[in-house]
Amino acid sequence: MTNLKNIITGATVALATNANIAFADNIATVQKFYDLLSNPGSQSHQQDVKENTAPTWESIGDYSGKSKSIDAFLGQMGGFSKLVPDLNWAVEDMIEAGDTIVVRSRATGTPVAPFFGVDGQGRSFDILTIDIHHMENGAIAKTYHVEDWAGALQQLSGK
Repeated sequence: MTNLKNIITGATVALATNANIAFADNIATVQKFYDLLSNPGSQSHQQDVKENTAPTWESIGDYSGKSKSIDAFLGQMGGFSKLVPDLNWAVEDMIEAGDTIVVRSRATGTPVAPFFGVDGQGRSFDILTIDIHHMENGAIAKTYHVEDWAGALQQLSGK
């Protein structure tokens, strides 16, 4: 009976350890996504994200039914690096539930040219963002995201 208890205890510890490792791996994978958002022009960060997203990864940010591929997303990041060179995307909370990771973050920056048609005249923005990442086989397979760009434009317009 003692041997059976030891086997069960050992198996339970092993399962818990593996679950914690998987959690840490998923969190580290998703963090690479935010490292890129804070360094959008970095080729090494872009490569990290490309290696940690599924080939069929989709970025979904509205209800239009349209999604963005990883290549389109990375192209957009290159543009952001020029438009908002001090862009910072700080993760404030990351929660994992099964194969889903929800991230609450804060994006700040000072555009150096008109941003979505608004000339911010050196003003900065500070907005809330929420992302939901679905993981498959250790990679990000799909990302749903919402950013308060209306709030950013209001801050940049000084209203």
